[in-house]
Amino acid sequence: MISAVILTKNEEKNIVDCLESIKWVDEIIIIDDNSSDRTIEIVKKTKDPKIRIIQHSLNDDFSKQRNLGLKYARGDWILFVDSDERVSGELKNEITDLTTNRSRLQQLNSYFIKRKDFMWGRELKHGEIGNVKLLRLAKKGKGTWEGMVHERWKINGDVGELKNPLIHYPHQTINECLTEINLYTDIKAKELHRQTVHVYWTLIILYPLGKFFLNYFLRKGFLDGIPGLIIAIIMSFHSFLVRGKLWLLNNKYE
Repeated sequence: MISAVILTKNEEKNIVDCLESIKWVDEIIIIDDNSSDRTIEIVKKTKDPKIRIIQHSLNDDFSKQRNLGLKYARGDWILFVDSDERVSGELKNEITDLTTNRSRLQQLNSYFIKRKDFMWGRELKHGEIGNVKLLRLAKKGKGTWEGMVHERWKINGDVGELKNPLIHYPHQTINECLTEINLYTDIKAKELHRQTVHVYWTLIILYPLGKFFLNYFLRKGFLDGIPGLIIAIIMSFHSFLVRGKLWLLNNKYE
């Protein structure tokens, strides 16, 4: 039995396509952060008996949301899919084959899945998001999620990698991108502040510049054209915001 877990927050534009791509699983758990748009209304209209909706406030902790999904999921295998991701037919076939092949089941507890990002009309093959692999499929009870944001699934045992990717359609407008970055950097800065991490002006300036050079030149983000340039700048801005917000928190300028 395979359970899919989706975190949602105002995903009325994405949720139908996401659900359509995972309709083959045995159970779908939706952990919704009190959406104020039509997300839940749209999900309920599907009248899919496999879907369970759990409404729970994020409270600046994505791992708690995902671990709540682990708690409610009843499958032998758990697949995490974000609302702006799609499971292709090839990935579906690979997962179903894997989870019914007993010899392979005995060897590995979890699997990384590659992700292809499509933004502003093209696939981004380079830069920071050009070679993303995410741990998204694992046996139930083999690990928990850690980290308040950019969270990771910590698994006990060996980890494999699937051949076919998730398809990702993030940030289709700059406004959406900046809104999400503002949220993520708020949470990350607060997490680092609680860990008493210190930051200095040199890091606030030099780390974002270094990240841009790495993603745009060394990782060849320039080959993705203008979208590649925009993403390289935005990801550097993300680094700047984390460290700037952390400095403000450390110096009590909240």
